[in-house]
Amino acid sequence: MSDVIGQARGRAGEFLVRGAFVLTMAGLPGPGSRDRAPGVRLDGVIADGAVHVRDGAIAAVGPFAELATARPGVPVHGDGTGVVLPGLVSTHTHLSEALATGMGSELSLFEWGAEIVGPLGTVLTRADAAEGTALRAVEMLLSGVTTVNDMFCHANIGSRASLGVVDGLVRAGLRGVVSYGAEDTMAPGAENPERAAEIIEDVVAEQRELAAAAAGAPLLQFRYGIGTLLGQSDPLLERGVALCREHGWAVHTHLAEVREEVTMARLRWGHRTVEHAHRLGYLERPLIAGHCVWLTEADIALLVAHGVAVAHNPVANMILGSGVCPVPRLRAAGLAVGIGTDGAASNDSQDMLQAVKAAALLQKVHHRDALVIDALDVLAMATIDGARALGLDHLVGSLEPGKRADLVLLQDTVDIAVLHDPIGQVVYGASPRSVRDVWVDGRQVVADHACVTVDERAQIGRCRPLAARLAAAAGLVAAGHATAPPARTP
Repeated sequence: MSDVIGQARGRAGEFLVRGAFVLTMAGLPGPGSRDRAPGVRLDGVIADGAVHVRDGAIAAVGPFAELATARPGVPVHGDGTGVVLPGLVSTHTHLSEALATGMGSELSLFEWGAEIVGPLGTVLTRADAAEGTALRAVEMLLSGVTTVNDMFCHANIGSRASLGVVDGLVRAGLRGVVSYGAEDTMAPGAENPERAAEIIEDVVAEQRELAAAAAGAPLLQFRYGIGTLLGQSDPLLERGVALCREHGWAVHTHLAEVREEVTMARLRWGHRTVEHAHRLGYLERPLIAGHCVWLTEADIALLVAHGVAVAHNPVANMILGSGVCPVPRLRAAGLAVGIGTDGAASNDSQDMLQAVKAAALLQKVHHRDALVIDALDVLAMATIDGARALGLDHLVGSLEPGKRADLVLLQDTVDIAVLHDPIGQVVYGASPRSVRDVWVDGRQVVADHACVTVDERAQIGRCRPLAARLAAAAGLVAAGHATAPPARTP
């Protein structure tokens, strides 16, 4: 169990979290600032520090001795050997892929979409989504994620499958932003004009229902989702802009992920997808775009002019051979760039710490320059810049009084035992083994290295038959992408 000192005398909803170092991520210059040379540390690292949490909010951050003296009898989590940091913000994933890991790693993005996630999306249900989300929530929490930005992609028209993400996230206690990444051009029957119109109305209805469901969950927000611009018909794209203007909705989509996208957009519309999003009016809305690998300088200028945020997904981009996002260029231009794991079928993991390390290493090897990005840069992308990208930096992303108490304690393992440079050790050395305790909005959701909101073993047991059923129903077993589970003897 957690190290809790004086718990019997502590007040409900009030505690301290102590570490050898507290990484506040506060006071960092925003994207585009030239105030910090690579490798230069800023204030915000507190040795033998603590965070005082009261009623779900951060009340104070400072030296442990001062906070403990000021609040005698308050419970203390942590023995002073670990690292305390803000909860990590995963700015892009697809929980629609929660039960579809380990397939198609030799496929390009377009092949992978057509052969794996496309068929999967035709059979997903709300119950599948809820159980899969709860499963992956355990993985996210155990890698320090406290906020996730999800896009649920499916083509099971009428199922309202995306609403299952709300069910799963509420159960797990995660903070999140939810969206339905609708694509109507490949939906069954879309070639028939009457059916195509019905599909659009169903998509609109599900967007409205997902928005309402998120509004009823205190830790969740909604964004209008567009799976890809190419995957939507022109009528749906135009309808979506009108809806966003009517309701004031922010947007979550993919942009410039692969070369084929750029080529097909030029063939269809005569210009690239960033330009088309601009012409339609989507860049007028607060927008976060996944990937942004194949950008021109004109594309970047449009993104900067409209304050578009970018979700960088290094592991998925490498697995699918999509290319390398120009992260240093985008950050220098002033764009908020966060880090995402991407979906569990394009990454095969929701391990955010792995994605953080990969974000640093990919840029270094691509540019052949160890100074092109540093540990503080990528930790900022995973915390405060990710929060900025989602418009949540007034709530989370850094450890500052008044913000919500989303925080992580790394402790107890060899991964975090040696702390010559705590920021570098977190980025390059920490693993989910190190995640001892996690709080979301002041509620403890991981204690002593175990998720306490979702029973991990029981959830695995529930999800195994669901994964097998989905793979068979989607034709993935017949196509050779998945192996039927072996018969189990009693």
